[in-house]
Amino acid sequence: MSQSIPALSDATFDEHVTAADVPVLVDFWAEWCGPCKMIAPVLEEIAAEQDGKIQIAKLNIDENLDVTRRFEVMSIPTLLLFKDGELQARIVGARGKAQLLQEIAAYL
Repeated sequence: MSQSIPALSDATFDEHVTAADVPVLVDFWAEWCGPCKMIAPVLEEIAAEQDGKIQIAKLNIDENLDVTRRFEVMSIPTLLLFKDGELQARIVGARGKAQLLQEIAAYL
């Protein structure tokens, strides 16, 4: 996992998402998920290129069941976009970089 993309947990999720001064895109993923591995480099590129505009974080669904259940994540990868601590958008499934940037552009 990248240095620029923090791993969240049930214990750190709320504090991280509400304390951020930019929108936070949380990647709900698992080690065994092929599409999750495909989207990871895309998220790393976005994290580097959009630094200061958006923050990318990851949450392993196998290790963090409370947050996963709270946001009713049923399939992965699921990307949840939070702004000012509030859920703004839900993107389910892997996307290419251009499509993903287009879907989150309104929140940047």
